[in-house]
Amino acid sequence: MTIKIQRLVNIAMVLLAWASLPFLGSRNIKRFLPASLLILLFEGINEMIGKRRNWWYFYNKPKSHLFGEFPFNVGPFFVSSLWILKWTFGNFKKFILLNAILNATFAFPIVIFLRKIKYGTLDRINGFQFFLYFFYKAFLLYWFQYLFEKNYFIKR
Repeated sequence: MTIKIQRLVNIAMVLLAWASLPFLGSRNIKRFLPASLLILLFEGINEMIGKRRNWWYFYNKPKSHLFGEFPFNVGPFFVSSLWILKWTFGNFKKFILLNAILNATFAFPIVIFLRKIKYGTLDRINGFQFFLYFFYKAFLLYWFQYLFEKNYFIKR
């Protein structure tokens, strides 16, 4: 995959994810935004660790961080966090099940597809470890949202 096509794919991935936000509703965005931003920040820290340890790599080694993991984080990862909270918050079993399904979908078929189109691949971790890399954050996301709902972060 050429760098030009990779950039177009990155832009399309972010724009398509963000295009769904108006359907979420402003009230839900305001409600779930703080927890989603916290988990996005946490993912950014984890991403730096994973990059340093060579857990994955991109075939077109971009010089800019904007064309590596960043589009995945601000696009599908961030927006799906908002949607998952909207659909399942209040039902922990449903929340965990939906996260497991989405994370497994990303860790296995999507990663295989990304390898086939020469976008990126896993290097020092396997698909199951990559699944766990994403899945444990589901518990943190739910916990963050729970704390925000209980006004733990906002003292009145």
